Amino acid sequence: MRRLAAVLLLAAAFGAPACSAGAQASAPQLRVAAAASLQGAFEEIATAFRAAHPEIDLAPITYDGSSTLATQIAEGAPVDVAAFADEATMARIDDQTEGPEIFATNSLVIAVPEGEGAVETLEDLTDPGLDVVLCAPEVPCGAAARTALDAAGLVVDAASLEQNVTAVATKVAEGAADAGLVYRTDAAAIAGLDAVSDARLDAVVNSYPIAVTRSTDAPDEAAAFVDFVTSDEGRGILVEAGFGAPQ
Repeated sequence: MRRLAAVLLLAAAFGAPACSAGAQASAPQLRVAAAASLQGAFEEIATAFRAAHPEIDLAPITYDGSSTLATQIAEGAPVDVAAFADEATMARIDDQTEGPEIFATNSLVIAVPEGEGAVETLEDLTDPGLDVVLCAPEVPCGAAARTALDAAGLVVDAASLEQNVTAVATKVAEGAADAGLVYRTDAAAIAGLDAVSDARLDAVVNSYPIAVTRSTDAPDEAAAFVDFVTSDEGRGILVEAGFGAPQ
């Protein structure tokens, strides 16, 4: 009974269609799970996709840290398309996806509250008087931050380790932290932030993969969504949001 309840909760969270005669007779609902850093761009993509494909029932996209989403998919969450913030996390569910394709890139910046200039370099983040928030190391933005800080020979005593980049950016924007490392796209999209660039952060580039899951019951619809994301229109939306092209 506990296992059945857990599966039902996962299905509800990812917008699984109801098990009714009417639902079974209709086209399957398309369910997409995407990294939190993709939310702004993917909401625009979803709007354009629905306009281009009115015959496809695209459910509200589920956003969270890539690591969290990978765990949920591995445990059976009903997802048709997964879009993550790094290749390493997608590799965790390699046996559950079909041919991941890189569709965007991103890099980190130092985020500070708007109008505050206490942080100008990576070295400033080591100041024990500052509250610095980072993504947890198992999350793509946290892995990128650790790579950059290790390469610079710096140790940052984080006030908190968050499970997705949006949580880091929000804490800084709300003044709950003095600084944090976030994706360039998040710094541009979230009000109340200023971004401090550093060449050592620019050198650590995250490649974003997208893939159809092998468990999907909507393979044609899922393939159509991937095709749209990687189309000229989809990539135009991503570039406008600050994402780089695949390398």
